[in-house]
Amino acid sequence: MSAKVQLVDVGTEDAGQRLDNFLMRHLRKAPKTLIYRIIRKGEVRVNKGRAKANTRLEAGDVVRIPPVTVPDKVEINDSDIPVAQLKRIEESILYEDNDLMVVNKPSGVAVHGGGGIQWGLIEVVRVLRPLAKRLELVHRIDRDTSGCLLIAKKASVLKHLHAQIRADQFDKRYLAIVMGQWPKNVQKVDLPLRKDHLPDGGWHVNVAKDGKQAISYFKVVQHLKGADLVSVKLKTGRTHQIRVHALANGCALMGDDKYGDREVNKKYRPLGMKRLALHAQFLGFTHPVTEEKMLFEAPLWPDFKKIIQTLSLP
Repeated sequence: MSAKVQLVDVGTEDAGQRLDNFLMRHLRKAPKTLIYRIIRKGEVRVNKGRAKANTRLEAGDVVRIPPVTVPDKVEINDSDIPVAQLKRIEESILYEDNDLMVVNKPSGVAVHGGGGIQWGLIEVVRVLRPLAKRLELVHRIDRDTSGCLLIAKKASVLKHLHAQIRADQFDKRYLAIVMGQWPKNVQKVDLPLRKDHLPDGGWHVNVAKDGKQAISYFKVVQHLKGADLVSVKLKTGRTHQIRVHALANGCALMGDDKYGDREVNKKYRPLGMKRLALHAQFLGFTHPVTEEKMLFEAPLWPDFKKIIQTLSLP
């Protein structure tokens, strides 16, 4: 990795990009936890001043990147990723053109490597599409969450899609299984969320007055045995938003070992649900080049379909 301080000029193609995303592209081998740590410590400077991870860069900005040391590692290639995983992701591509790609991400696959994870979905896609010079994640979903994930193939496309996200023009809808019965009178959940760093580099999110605004819309799709299948439409996209909003209403998500009841979750593993019951089902946006309105549906993975069938009421 870099053995000395780098001063990187922000070009027009990177204008509007968040500082953390900018650093992840320039320091691709660095763990995500390291990137956030050097930002928090003030080692990363924008125009000689401290900046936050969510600072939006502008053309002409100068970003100071400190010397970063990480374990030596060759670039990810075919031999680093199991062939079965390459095939699995290739078969999970829902749509692709010259500008972007939509993938039905499997549960258990991180969106990118780092923090002890050798590779994630974006690294797999870069191996699958070696001629695409700039493949970047447009947004993220949790490692244990399955479903729609959007990838841009060009900086201009990424910039346009990020502008749509900021303008609340994305349609993001999820399917989740919540434990117990969802409250009948609760459809809109408007509770601010605060994200706290954990010593291991992870996150823990809580409802807090000093948190950021977070709005979710819940709707019961089907009553199950001891649980409800709900659809969730996001107005905002905060970390762990659905999981914490569901918990705040007394209905933790099935398989959520971070916020839910681990002992309860164990009962569903023999039934085939060994992970978080959260699926990014629909993703809608405007194509940055063709200006076509696009809406994609990610089919449920077999484990999710099986648990719904198993718990369906007669």
